[in-house]
Amino acid sequence: MFFAPAVRTARFVPRTFDRGFERFVDEAFSGARRSLNVEQDEKTWTLALDVPGLSRDDLSIGIEGAVVRIESKAEAKRQLKAAYELPQDIDVAASEARLENGVLTLKLGKLVPVSNVAQLAIN
Repeated sequence: MFFAPAVRTARFVPRTFDRGFERFVDEAFSGARRSLNVEQDEKTWTLALDVPGLSRDDLSIGIEGAVVRIESKAEAKRQLKAAYELPQDIDVAASEARLENGVLTLKLGKLVPVSNVAQLAIN
């Protein structure tokens, strides 16, 4: 039998395939599906995620560019690890998180891209 390793690069495997496969494996092995609601308006995204049994002290939320990562700490009663990629970078200063009755609500501000256009004088 001949074995040839497959080279996975962005050119051959789209990024959406990789994320979809990760979600499939995560849901298959965790045994539970997460309930996530996403809404958006002109300035913000609102994500509502069910996290029953977790308190504020048990959760950690990290934002890096357009990705928001939600993780439970090691000593929490229930383990949670999720990452969501949004289509635009997140403005951390305009974002907030709230946990009420087992529902984590993230209101994430959209970062307006800065234009680097400079005017050139004609001589």
